Amino acid sequence: MLLDSNIVIYASRSDSTNLRQFIRIHALAASIVSYIEAFGYHNLVKEERLVLEELFRDIELLRLTDEIVDISIELRQQRRMGLGDAIIAATALAHNHTLLTHNTRDFQWIEGLDLQDPLEEQEQLNT
Repeated sequence: MLLDSNIVIYASRSDSTNLRQFIRIHALAASIVSYIEAFGYHNLVKEERLVLEELFRDIELLRLTDEIVDISIELRQQRRMGLGDAIIAATALAHNHTLLTHNTRDFQWIEGLDLQDPLEEQEQLNT
């Protein structure tokens, strides 16, 4: 499974112990874009940075490849989307990973991309 940036950022918050546990069990990787977006988050505080450092120690960081670049271009030609989202989706497609994201609507149009929202699943478990 591939982590979207929003899941990484949510996981860095002090009240997200269950999400971090879910990630430790299920997440295999993150795009280099998610790494940049998480550590570059403008409201990041020291405690969250430490959580991110620990989180990224446990998962594979996937860098850009020619295949990911090509898929990103194809996605952006099909529909208007941000570069970061295109690269993250392309990374999931290139590596045959399910994308863990809270923004499933942003990606649901992409053929062949499996999506999972761990935050929604946790909300359902808590109700």
